[in-house]
Amino acid sequence: MSATFVQFLLAGLTVGAIYALIALGFSLIYNASHLINFAQGEFVMLGGLATVFVFAAGVPLPLAALLAILAAAAVGVALYLFGVAPARGATAVGLIIVTIGASILLKGLAGVVFDRNFHGLPPISGEEPLRILGATLAPQSLWIFGVTAAVALALWLFFTRTLQGKAMLAAAFNPLAAELVGVDPRRVVLVSFALAGALGALAGVLVTPLAPTHFQVGTMLGLKGFAAAIVGGLGSGPGAMVGGLVVGLAESLAAGYLSSAYKDAIAFVIILLVLVLRPSGLFGAKTIERV
Repeated sequence: MSATFVQFLLAGLTVGAIYALIALGFSLIYNASHLINFAQGEFVMLGGLATVFVFAAGVPLPLAALLAILAAAAVGVALYLFGVAPARGATAVGLIIVTIGASILLKGLAGVVFDRNFHGLPPISGEEPLRILGATLAPQSLWIFGVTAAVALALWLFFTRTLQGKAMLAAAFNPLAAELVGVDPRRVVLVSFALAGALGALAGVLVTPLAPTHFQVGTMLGLKGFAAAIVGGLGSGPGAMVGGLVVGLAESLAAGYLSSAYKDAIAFVIILLVLVLRPSGLFGAKTIERV
């Protein structure tokens, strides 16, 4: 195994873990409301930029990151209350347009509130790279792997071991039946938007030390996270994780062995292939509609 291949592999796993976090946000909202939230990428941008500016104001980095994550969760709640909920009688396409409009609005506000420059953050635990089979790995990547795995485990425990999590799953599966037993489906959707905002911001905090952020970075990250969700099966938590790694690895290997010019196109090629070969995704449930 060549050092070059290992380097591409590690880079792909790193960026794939970030895509997985973003894809989890897509899956949470889709499970709760069957809505595709195209503002998910802007939560990533908000998490990174808010942490940068709060940290620059003298707040310790961990606290700055926590405040940024909470702020993004609040933005997610506001998106539901003032954007999605008032339009809940609209068609699926209409609701998607609402989220696209929210994405444009958040991007414009970020350019005004923050600025239009690139910004970075210091790594969590130093910059001395690790040597693995002749390749190098930034310590920040280990944080990305660990936090992503911890988030996936925490969400699995939440949805399988807690009453609130099971109530959310019930409301997502059958809102009417859940409402009859005392579960408010609207509250479930509200919580899912808050969690999705927090997950997106967490991804932004983790990736900014490796890749500088700016007010437009969320668009492409959101599309790649969406690609990861589609690959794994929209609405599937394990699928989001696997889909993120698949997209990240494919992107890294294609950029390394073909050309970096194809880097951003890989995600869209993968979406097309999955929609043609397996529309339900790798972990998505196949549905049969009788007519």
